[in-house]
Amino acid sequence: MTIFLITLGFFLVIVMAMAVGYIFQQKTLAGSCGGLSSIGIDKACDCDNPCEKRQERERKAALKQENSIDIKNI
Repeated sequence: MTIFLITLGFFLVIVMAMAVGYIFQQKTLAGSCGGLSSIGIDKACDCDNPCEKRQERERKAALKQENSIDIKNI
């Protein structure tokens, strides 16, 4: 139990230090630096011909989209 309390205290001190540092910097939260698009990759699967599983998923999604009823078209 002593080790748990020491570990918990350590983590609380670290979190409080990060919070104080964040407050004094007065920065807004920011996301990543662009992800894959920052290195020139437009999509995660950057291949010309996707695998059969992906083609099947895309085909099913297209069928589902085609067979769905859109209220705007009624």
